[in-house]
Amino acid sequence: MPGEPGGRLAPGAVGAIDHVALPMADAGAMVAFYRRLGFEVLDGPHVVQVHAGDQMINFHRPATWQRDDFTLRAPAATPPCGDLCFRWDGSPGSLEAWLQQAGVEVVEGPVARQGGRRATGSSVYVRDPDGNLLEFIAYLDP
Repeated sequence: MPGEPGGRLAPGAVGAIDHVALPMADAGAMVAFYRRLGFEVLDGPHVVQVHAGDQMINFHRPATWQRDDFTLRAPAATPPCGDLCFRWDGSPGSLEAWLQQAGVEVVEGPVARQGGRRATGSSVYVRDPDGNLLEFIAYLDP
């Protein structure tokens, strides 16, 4: 039955994750890092928006998330609190080459992981300048 464990959502219900929001500490380093990886980055006064396809990460600037009147956030969240996974649409080898070319250190991987597609992929893990964990998964059978 839709909405129950192991079930599917009904049509017209939740279709996907649109965006996530995380607090950040070092806006300049974060903007440079995500741009170096080729993400579209919109640098605003309150948030830095990082776009990956149709999804987005809103990184709240410290002046925003530390305000007492800013309540649209997880109250205990402070940087680093993110653990995000991005789907890589190329081969595991091209993923490793891309990260190496961008000067990003791999902290673990490649390792086999079960991904959101309910299929096995090859994952590598890195950290952004704030220390958030980023997983990049390349599915073995596209």
